[in-house]
Amino acid sequence: MDEGFLFPSGSAAPGPVPKGYIKVYSMRFCLFAQRARLVLKAKGIKHEIINVHLADKPEWYLIKNPFGIVLTLETPLDEGYPEKQLLPSSPFAKAKNDAGVFFQSRIGYFYRISSGRKNGQDVSGLEAELKEKLSKLNEDLVKKKIKFFGGDSITMFDYMMWPWFERLEVFELQHCLDGTPEMKMWTERMLEDPAVKATIHSVDAHKAFFKSFVDGKPDYDYGL
Repeated sequence: MDEGFLFPSGSAAPGPVPKGYIKVYSMRFCLFAQRARLVLKAKGIKHEIINVHLADKPEWYLIKNPFGIVLTLETPLDEGYPEKQLLPSSPFAKAKNDAGVFFQSRIGYFYRISSGRKNGQDVSGLEAELKEKLSKLNEDLVKKKIKFFGGDSITMFDYMMWPWFERLEVFELQHCLDGTPEMKMWTERMLEDPAVKATIHSVDAHKAFFKSFVDGKPDYDYGL
């Protein structure tokens, strides 16, 4: 269930969630919130999405989350919904996923490059660094002979990385995958995943939202 339109300041708090559902406080174009939506879709968990107006937050949301950020999700996923495991059962194996940890610490490149380009800076050096980092992910797939970063089926690690790759063209960084054939195949496999298909936005929608965000007037309801 997706509420679609935003809940701004002054709006009434959403009603109770129907039995068997959980509530997800999100924003349609938020990369971090998309991670949770991917996992919920992949695990087949019934959920209600409440989109919060981040520039004009409703008062009731600040009570639920004093920081006023999304995502807010209170239900444990794998432990509470074991039907489709997205993480290894071993705590050691969870912590050992080099690719997931490696990528998480490199997310900043996407924003530094985008910001630098907007300010007229030379970002070629940062782009070269990002390309080198992505080539290491490519090597990880080759060395381990796996299709996804947790093995031969999609895991939490893949979903946690995907939102940034979905937006490569928006960040104008698709060329950073040049010379990484396994990474390109990984993106193609991800695009075939039902959870990805259910949560993806078109490149045009991403570009339109990103432009509105950069212009200081984010259109959270774009495309509705």
